[in-house]
Amino acid sequence: MTRAPATVSQLLDDVRDVGRDARRGGYSRFTYSAADLELREWFVGEASRRSMDVETDRNGALWAWRSDPGASLERAVVTGSHLDSVPGGGEFDGPLGIASAFVAVDLLEAAGLTFDRALAVVAIPEEEGGRFGQACLGSQLMTGAISPDRALGLRDADGMTFGEALTAVGIDPAHLGRDEETLGRIGAFVELHVEQGRGLIDLGQPVAIGSSIIGHGLWRLTVAGQGNHAGATSMSDRRDPIVAAGAIVAAVRDVARTVDGARATVGRIKAVPGGTNVIASRVDMWLDLRHPVDGVAAELVATIVERAQVAAAAEGCTVAIVEESYGPSVDFDHRLRERIAGVLPDAPTLSSGAGHDAGVLAEVVPTAMLFTRNPTGISHSPEEQIEESDAELGAAALAAVLQDLLGANAKAGAA
Repeated sequence: MTRAPATVSQLLDDVRDVGRDARRGGYSRFTYSAADLELREWFVGEASRRSMDVETDRNGALWAWRSDPGASLERAVVTGSHLDSVPGGGEFDGPLGIASAFVAVDLLEAAGLTFDRALAVVAIPEEEGGRFGQACLGSQLMTGAISPDRALGLRDADGMTFGEALTAVGIDPAHLGRDEETLGRIGAFVELHVEQGRGLIDLGQPVAIGSSIIGHGLWRLTVAGQGNHAGATSMSDRRDPIVAAGAIVAAVRDVARTVDGARATVGRIKAVPGGTNVIASRVDMWLDLRHPVDGVAAELVATIVERAQVAAAAEGCTVAIVEESYGPSVDFDHRLRERIAGVLPDAPTLSSGAGHDAGVLAEVVPTAMLFTRNPTGISHSPEEQIEESDAELGAAALAAVLQDLLGANAKAGAA
């Protein structure tokens, strides 16, 4: 007997209290933390309820497979997202895509259809980089965009390496890296995600098709000065890197405002040693910069560096910059996007200013995205929201897309 489809709201209700952050507000669901492990258990439970076969790949991604008798495991249709969050993030960034994927599986099952191709739901780890500082780490490892050695050496705020974190949860770090076997099984990947801006609000639509992801880079600036006593050092004798850092933050804003389409943010600043009665000796600050044209992004960074050097010198300090990551702009597969547009003719297309695993996987497999409306237009914040009706429309749209991609040979099965 066919089980009644779940709703997205029902599935998300089950994990609503997981990873709540009383200090920051919102959710802090860091990869392989207690909260993340609980979410992974939830994923396995939902897959089991649908009689899907679950496996963990060599890079820690969770896979739930649905294969009808005789279905090919090659060129499978894959959907899913991530479970981790930024510090104090919203409830829907990531888990909405997972819950919608399971509901889409239910809707296909309820329709009594069988397919010649396999269907999988995947949860890819460390998409946000909230714990180890490298966004889309799981998908970058899967595709070979980052080396295992570099990944294993990444450290969290407590000094634990990524390799140590893997070992602690039973994943062998020796097998980390590009996964040709897994990539070879993906015929198409469709990621549904809560929209992280106002596009659908302004268009008055519940669901959109992703067109592209703008280029995104992260740089660490280190401003070095002279640590000293806050009370015993006169104002004229100071080389204060915090003062220089403040000027650099303002310069980042001012430079970005001069170029259409640019987004530049300093979202994290760390003073060393960090005492309230101490003039800092060093300030580390992280620049997040995005622009649709990669060459323009490079020019913006060069201009910011020049302004930073001037600001640092004015305070008797120096500044050094290191690129920690850069992902170029990505256009999603045109043929796949056109096919989805045929299934969802009323859905508009939107580019994304946020990075996603789909953007990394797009380098090696046909990839597409769907966005579900966020009525606040705010994300990476506790104010991120989703209307229940929009969530269900998003899952239904995903189910329609998956049914089409699973093949024209879909046939009515036994109810």
